Amino acid sequence: MTTTNWGELTHAYGSAEDIPGLFAQLGGPEDDKVWSELWSALCHQGSVYEASWAAMPVLADIALGRAPGEPIQAVLMAGLITADPDDTRREQYAREIGELLVVARGLLTAPGSRDFVYLQMAVLAFEGAGVWAEALEGVTREEYDLECPECEDCLYVAFGSYGTFTSAGDYVGSGAKNTEARGDLTPTPPERLTGIGARLHREAVAAGQGEVALALTYVFGRAHCPSCDAEFSVSDEVERQWV
Repeated sequence: MTTTNWGELTHAYGSAEDIPGLFAQLGGPEDDKVWSELWSALCHQGSVYEASWAAMPVLADIALGRAPGEPIQAVLMAGLITADPDDTRREQYAREIGELLVVARGLLTAPGSRDFVYLQMAVLAFEGAGVWAEALEGVTREEYDLECPECEDCLYVAFGSYGTFTSAGDYVGSGAKNTEARGDLTPTPPERLTGIGARLHREAVAAGQGEVALALTYVFGRAHCPSCDAEFSVSDEVERQWV
């Protein structure tokens, strides 16, 4: 931190001169409050700033226990920052990204983590694994908002507490009972998953994350559009449409 002129950098609220003071407060009784302020400043609504990247060495130190603070918070924040498509910054902080990746992989194997999907996202971000470093968040929301690749109708692909289906309209509000506007959502059997889907499912099973594992079979399954009855791969459309 002593080599960074934080006053010349910016975050969500302007000058980043307050960031060293916030990091210095970690390890005390108000860590939750401090992390909340750091998240708000450095990753406001998922945005990344020049001060966010400058924080990578500090986050790596926290993750590895070289500085006070909660390692999982450091890993998750660094993962979100690293998901930002900036090859120059990735190269600049390659050492820190490598260190954080080792820690993230270790945390991923801990059973019962409430942040499991976000840890998967962090690992993918550190690896530079593409859209799933961000798009996997749909698993936590239990839905994806996609366009039908044939008729271009807006669809919700749902795989959670409301059931498993595709919907051409609001399935939570006033139109929730309109099942005629729904299509089938078919999971891929775990033994038939391939590529990134197989890997993510395998990680979830190994960590005892049964609900996540089940959701992934639908995310990497097939959907029917209720408007035109076209069948499509959910994951292919997520990758194609993710912005």
